[in-house]
Amino acid sequence: MEYSPVRLGPHAFWSGPARKKLVLLSIMFLVWVYMLYSCVGYCSTAPPVEARAAGRDGSDLVSRLLSKPQPWEDVEGDYEEPSSVSRTRDLLTNEPDWDQRAPEPGTMSSFSNGSGSKKLPQAIIIGVKKGGTRALLEFLRVHPDIRAVGAEPHFFDRNYENGLDWYRDLMPKTLEGQITMEKTPSYFVTREAPARISAMSRDTKLIVVVRDPVTRAISDYTQTLSKKPDIPSFESLTFKNRTTGLIDTSWSAIQIGIYAKHLDNWLQYFPMDQILFVSGERLISDPAGELGRVQDFLGLKRIITDKHFYFNQTKGFPCLKKAEGSSKPHCLGKTKGRTHPNIDPEVVQRLRDFYRPFNMKFYQMTGHNFGWD
Repeated sequence: MEYSPVRLGPHAFWSGPARKKLVLLSIMFLVWVYMLYSCVGYCSTAPPVEARAAGRDGSDLVSRLLSKPQPWEDVEGDYEEPSSVSRTRDLLTNEPDWDQRAPEPGTMSSFSNGSGSKKLPQAIIIGVKKGGTRALLEFLRVHPDIRAVGAEPHFFDRNYENGLDWYRDLMPKTLEGQITMEKTPSYFVTREAPARISAMSRDTKLIVVVRDPVTRAISDYTQTLSKKPDIPSFESLTFKNRTTGLIDTSWSAIQIGIYAKHLDNWLQYFPMDQILFVSGERLISDPAGELGRVQDFLGLKRIITDKHFYFNQTKGFPCLKKAEGSSKPHCLGKTKGRTHPNIDPEVVQRLRDFYRPFNMKFYQMTGHNFGWD
């Protein structure tokens, strides 16, 4: 008897034990892929080893995850005077109380997570209050190689105890070749700021926007007056004794304008070629020219030019044709360019006489005559 070989069709193979094994292997593979994906997701969001070590019982980590960031305001110069300036008249310029809890670097924001990384600033606008620092920062942010913090961190005068990691976490992410910047005008008159910035990096580039100290003092007073209409007159605050004409240098509005005194403190830690002085007056009359000097100082290509500005006749200062990240024209807010109160010309002249020797010393130190006299 002959037996013909039995030939099984494909359906017979898939209907046997082989099918069960294949299904089981597929399920195991999918489970393995899911576990791998879950592990990668966890590892990418897990805090660093130092953070895990800090919270021995886990409570510290929970508190950090739930902590609220500290609010800070960008109030150009609405700051308390540091220890180097007498606080006799500081009751006139105190800010609202701040939340004393400082934000810790978020466990979800690694320095190298995502596009770019957070770095300590390579350049800082350190002053001066009511000099034009906000305008300069807004203009600089148009440059593609500059990334800047919008608000004033006040790290080197108010929040230094929080540490450099806290400070760095406030910075925007930057790509290779981009410069990280911040501006806090109170640094220029803070005695401890030069040593602290030097300790962070001796290569930090410093920018100071200066303005006629008499006009600056009146602008300072105008800002305070807009918030506290019941303060004494400018004249009464200017003099210790109006009869003798003795200027009250304990008033911060007067003290800030003695630029030579404050600069001397900075020159103990930084060479003059690491400090750029920007004219607040020229920032209004020729913004592109001053921005050119700043770009050169920072080692950047001159991208911000005349084509970026137009003069707003109503406000009386230049505005951007296109702001950072926008296609619309942009001017500084209504708090900028306030109308100054009328000041007795005799008081103005007395102030000019007071500042003249300090201005001359400042011109000599910087090698530049700003033409305030």
